[in-house]
Amino acid sequence: MISQTVEYALRAIATIAQHEGKPCTAKQLSAITQVPAAYLSKVMQGLVRGGVVSSQRGLHGGFLLTSSPSELSVLDVINAVEPMQRLHECPLGIQSHGSNLCPLHRRLDQAMATIEEMFQETTIADLLSETGSVTPLCEEKKVYSLDTNARRAKSRQTSGKS
Repeated sequence: MISQTVEYALRAIATIAQHEGKPCTAKQLSAITQVPAAYLSKVMQGLVRGGVVSSQRGLHGGFLLTSSPSELSVLDVINAVEPMQRLHECPLGIQSHGSNLCPLHRRLDQAMATIEEMFQETTIADLLSETGSVTPLCEEKKVYSLDTNARRAKSRQTSGKS
């Protein structure tokens, strides 16, 4: 139904959204989303070009959402990397059909319209706040802490080292 590129883009966006305004580096995103770094780079470029994320270079750089998760729809993410294609004319190129779709292609287009509408009405915040036993990409609300110093300190506290 959706391509691997779209799946990877949605994983990256869900991860960035879970970190509430803290930039996520490509390396962090690759580790969290389990997307190969080279492929993720291509996906992130599409999301930047599509205006879904911005990128910052430097020590505290990384990727940030350009709008809040409650304003960003799943369709926005999909269209940034691989726009949905509706059927406006016969996909087989049959001249007599032209823009008059046959019953099969008309129903396929109607199904695509329904899916497109559902993706437009679903925000990233909706995905992250949905009640249930799991959240996207993780077993807890937060996937990873981006603050590695805090993680090290916590690790030292639990192991008894200082």
